[in-house]
Amino acid sequence: MEEDQTDHPARTSPVRLAFRVSYLGGRFFGSQMQASERTVEGEFVAACQRLSLFDDWRKAGFSFAGRTDRGVHARGQVAAFTTTAPGRAITVINTQLPPDCWCTGYAEVSLQFHPRFDARSRTYRYFFAEVPEHIAAMDRAAGLFLGTHNFSNFARVEDKNPNRTILSAHVTEEHGFVSLEVTAESFLWHQVRCMASALLRIGNGDDVNLIARLLTSDAERPLQPAPAEGLILWDTNCDLAWQPLPVGERSRTYLDHLCRHHALMETVCRKIKP
Repeated sequence: MEEDQTDHPARTSPVRLAFRVSYLGGRFFGSQMQASERTVEGEFVAACQRLSLFDDWRKAGFSFAGRTDRGVHARGQVAAFTTTAPGRAITVINTQLPPDCWCTGYAEVSLQFHPRFDARSRTYRYFFAEVPEHIAAMDRAAGLFLGTHNFSNFARVEDKNPNRTILSAHVTEEHGFVSLEVTAESFLWHQVRCMASALLRIGNGDDVNLIARLLTSDAERPLQPAPAEGLILWDTNCDLAWQPLPVGERSRTYLDHLCRHHALMETVCRKIKP
């Protein structure tokens, strides 16, 4: 709403905001705050405090929709906090975040909104570094994940309920890369990366029945998770109507530089490859 674009001097009523957050995970030690490491939550809270959006993140009810591991990226993470300066938050937040983290949208939400508990589903995409030979078999095998299953063989379960409900899962090839897209109500630790590892084995010639066996057999030694760098938290469905936010110039420049660097290294590797 229009008055939120600038803060009224007399305004004292708290407003709760949700932000859709993107980040590159390579330089973060995961998303969750840690005392001695650089994390996405830590950088986000620091940016909010520099802008005087809140003093105590706990009192502001600051939270993310979920955790991502070290090296995992996000396109659709959701953050939320309560502030008495919503206009400043909306217009300036991207100038204070580091270049490898930025907001692409915002929404005003109820004071009770919690992005973790109010999320209806989460979608991840895993991009494989190699192009497997049997992509169609991988897609058929991905369909076996649909429904509610025990994922003890596909995750670090620890003391959590191993049952998870997969709403959709498919494997596609686009622009020279093969990717797994999977949507669920919630996920276990390393679950998507272990699902990707199993599907890659099928893409390289393993039996499609591998998935069914791992879903129905007693817990074995969990699969080795696929590398974190290929995983993106693609979307978190909190049933919000996002108002777009422009990406800051620092983030645009950083991304352009990163793309240029990787293009350069690809050229160098091709030139010196035996």
